[in-house]
Amino acid sequence: MTQPARVKLTSISLGKLSGVCTEIMNIGQKTGVKVKGPIPLPVKRLNVVTRKSPCGSGTETYEKWEMKIHRRIIDISADDKTIRQLMRLKIPDNVYIELSLT
Repeated sequence: MTQPARVKLTSISLGKLSGVCTEIMNIGQKTGVKVKGPIPLPVKRLNVVTRKSPCGSGTETYEKWEMKIHRRIIDISADDKTIRQLMRLKIPDNVYIELSLT
């Protein structure tokens, strides 16, 4: 019995995120289930602007820091075998995965 599953992936490293996406796509192709994705979501940008001089004297110069959060969605019509293989998948530390069965 197949049921739809949605995999949400989030990471700050685009290379590791795309590597996990290809592994999930390969699992879907090997088991022969229908896979849609990876669907890229908009990149979330976190900006932090700090002043270089902590004491306040001197010219007003600033440092700008930015962190980008990349997100992907993969829809799978999964059976028990496919979900077990997804659970055994090696995922890097900075890639967060959320699997929801609908």
